[in-house]
This record gives sequence, C-alpha cells and structure tokens, in this order.
Amino acid sequence: MVTLRIEGGRPLAGRVAVEGNKNSALPLLAACLLTDQECVLTNMPRIRDVDVLIELLVGLGAEVERPDPATVRIRCRSVTSDEPDPALVGRLRGSVLLLGPLLARRGAARLAQPGGDFPARRTITTHLQALAAMGAVAVAVEGPGYGLAAPDGLTGASMYLDEASVTGTETALLAAAAAKGRSQIRHAAMEPHVVDLCRFLRAMGVSITGEGTPTICLEAPARFGGATHRLDGDYIEAGSWGVVAAITGGEIEVTGARSEALEVVAAPLRLMGLSCSHDDDRLVVRPSWLKATRRITTGLWPGFPSDMVSLVTVLATQADGRTLVHDWLYELRLFALEQLSAMRADLFLCDPHRIIVSGPTKLRGRHLDSRDLRSGMALIAAALAAEGESRVRPLEIVERGYASLVERLTSLGAVVERLS
Repeated sequence: MVTLRIEGGRPLAGRVAVEGNKNSALPLLAACLLTDQECVLTNMPRIRDVDVLIELLVGLGAEVERPDPATVRIRCRSVTSDEPDPALVGRLRGSVLLLGPLLARRGAARLAQPGGDFPARRTITTHLQALAAMGAVAVAVEGPGYGLAAPDGLTGASMYLDEASVTGTETALLAAAAAKGRSQIRHAAMEPHVVDLCRFLRAMGVSITGEGTPTICLEAPARFGGATHRLDGDYIEAGSWGVVAAITGGEIEVTGARSEALEVVAAPLRLMGLSCSHDDDRLVVRPSWLKATRRITTGLWPGFPSDMVSLVTVLATQADGRTLVHDWLYELRLFALEQLSAMRADLFLCDPHRIIVSGPTKLRGRHLDSRDLRSGMALIAAALAAEGESRVRPLEIVERGYASLVERLTSLGAVVERLS
C-alpha cells in the first residue's frame, strides 16, 4: 500500500497535458477482442485500469505490443478461453465489457464478480438484459459471478435499456456489433466515450448510425477488420486539474481535451465564480474569488458528470456561502467526503445523494482514506489546499485513473512524497 504525503497551502501553477480518456480506453480495448485482425490504439492513458484490462486480454489469447507508453497494438487471432482471470476481474469493473466479445468469439462467457469502485452497489442488470435480448441465456457457474451462453450466436434485436448506463450501452454495442441482423439500442447513453466506441466499431466495419443520441442502430459486418484509432483527451482529468488550480488559488493551463467536452465541466464551475476559459482544446484556470451557488446537480450527458461531483464538493468548501451538491446516481462518493469534516469543512450530509457545503473554511491537514478513484483525487485536492501535512492512502486507487500523479503534482509546485 502506497501513501501520498502532502504539504498543503501552496498555490499550484504551470501546464498539464491530459492523456486519453480513461472511460474510452476500456471499451476500445474490449472491442479489439471482436476481430482476429490487428488493432492499434494511440493516446492510450498510462493508468492501472488499462494495464489490468490488457492483462485480461493477454490471458484470453491476445498478442499485445506497446511500442511506446501511449500506443497499444493488439491482435486476437484466437480466443483461448471464455473465462477471464477471476483475480483480475475482481480488480476492475470494466471487465464486464468482455462479456459481449466473448459471446461473439466463443459462444459463451464466464465472468467472476467485477470489482472496482462500489462493487456491491453497482449492478450489471442493464448489461445482462441487453445480452438476453440478443439471445444470451444464463448458465450456472461455480461461486459468485455470471455465466452466459449463445451457442448459435447472438441475434440482432431492438432493446430498451432500463437506464442510460454508459457501460450498459457499451456492453450492448459490443454484443450487437457481432450479432446477426440489425439491432437498435434505445435509451442509450450519449457520453463522448460511447461515441468514441461507435467510431472505432465503424472503423472495424460495423454499420452504425445515431451515436451521440438516445437511439443507436447497428449491424455487424460480414467480417471484422482491424482499425487504428486515437483516443480523445480525458475531460474529467482536465476538470480535476482545473479544480486543483482553483482550490489552491493557483493558475494552471490544461491541454489535450476537446473544448466541447470541457464546456460541460466548466459551466457549473463558472457559477461558483471560477475564472476559467476553454478554447482550442485547452482549459485555463486563474486565481478566483469563489462564491457559493444554490445547487449543483449531476445529470446524464450533457449534464454535469458524476465523476466530477467529489471534486466540486471539495471546491465548495472554499466558496463564500452555502451550496447544495446533489449526485442522484451514486451514494458512496458523498459518504467518502465525510472525512472533510475532520479537516474543519462545514458539511451537512442530507442523505446518500445530497450534501450541503458551507464556506469558506480553512482546511487542516490530516490522514485521509481514498475509498474510490474520484473521491480519492478530491481528497488530494483538499490536502493541497489545507494547512499542514496530510497523508492520503492507498494512492494506488487514485492511480487507477490518473497517470504519473506524483510527478505532475511536483511539476506544478506541490510538495508531495510517495511513501511505501
């Protein structure tokens, strides 16, 4: 277990270039399993979740080369197993994305209980319903997990997702891309990473229309080809660095994420008085006098992303007045932020989805527990703004989504140290 020691109270300044979108990387890697031809993915983020999914693919028979840290070459000439390594599956919620490609290539899939953030609270019911609509049937497995079979192959279908789940939509896309006949996915997620997956599948030969809308139609090709694809920059990572600049009173320029995606993150932050601009695929945050806003609520795309709610809650501790933060989708992110109370933050947890933050308050350093990826990064931001020393652990959880975190913080002027 690794601990990050932080000496707070210093404004951070400089420039950060974000890497490829974490939420695009995993479905794109899973899609490579659909074809026996070579696929090349560039601008791949150098994060732990990507490493784990690549290990899973190798265990299923994929040949993987990494000519440089941001490029992955994958060829799955044959898929040698229908059961990904259960130990690795238990570390990564994104492993659920392997179900569709395994059913397509092997006619069966056995998956242990996926891990990651909040594994007990995040079900895969939407995924299973979509696969069942295309003809997959449940089969018994030993221990906790899921077993599915489609011995005669998947069949295209019209399906309505019970929620606009991002990974649920991606699971449906990966399965429908290989199903016989035409499929229609309604109540589909519209996030940029879903669009990114559709673009990649189209490059592999799949006929797709409607990406970025609630209805996506697709039909499998006669034969899958290989494809080369560059990931878009990670707008959540860009927003995270913007909050780090704002909460420390610094000035940071973030490059690499598309301006259209940055607008979704920047608009609510401007309501809090944050001086920022986004154009030419860069986000610039300047020292600001922060003020409370009546309410910040997460929403489906293009609403304010749930992945940013922990960070904006921490930012609200430095805003003048009272802000209600409402994350209608997830519960435990707000519970994790109760640790801020011991840092002198003025918080009132209304229920698992709503928290009232009063500010500004001068935070005090302390030991903190990074219980999930996003709240872990939010607690690091709080520690950077706090008086005195803080220690955040385990750092490995945050590194699942933020590459070279210690090195980047140091380059911006933070006093941090990695402790084993």
